[in-house]
Amino acid sequence: MPDKMEIRISGLGGQGVVLAGQILGKAGVYSGKNVVQTQSYGAEARGSAAKSEVIISDDKIGFPSVRKCDILIVMSQTAVDKHIKDLKENGVLIVDSSMVQKIPKTKARLFKIKASETAEKRFGAKIYANMIMLGALTGLTKTVSKESMTKAIRETVSVKTIKMNVSAFEKGLTLAAEMLS
Repeated sequence: MPDKMEIRISGLGGQGVVLAGQILGKAGVYSGKNVVQTQSYGAEARGSAAKSEVIISDDKIGFPSVRKCDILIVMSQTAVDKHIKDLKENGVLIVDSSMVQKIPKTKARLFKIKASETAEKRFGAKIYANMIMLGALTGLTKTVSKESMTKAIRETVSVKTIKMNVSAFEKGLTLAAEMLS
């Protein structure tokens, strides 16, 4: 991993964007890094724009907001349309392709994951798409370790949903491995 990674996770309220950012931030801390995590969402919450930003660094973090993303995760068409301009030219774009139909041209490395569709088919609910996306992020970029991410999931989600969330994360890891092979 480079000295510093700026990551934005964006989508709609109700997709678990904020939870995903919180888990990624904790995983960064468990990996021994300095981390800043921020979030914002529309007043209506469910269904309105939501984003979570995580900066993971070996050094002190001087500015708490993402200026230009090294990694952009988008879980809705609105999110990709709004945030693609903030992705670095050589960055990584991870798209929930079951929710995003039109991907603007970009010089970033593009990875398409059918996260919402997979979550619904395999786990019975789209809400696990965020964990699939975190698994894909971990597998594709090695930003944090699998162990740190699993620990963060276990310590953040409710006890009754740990197994399902960890399974969804592991499915994302598998999908990433398939893309890279």
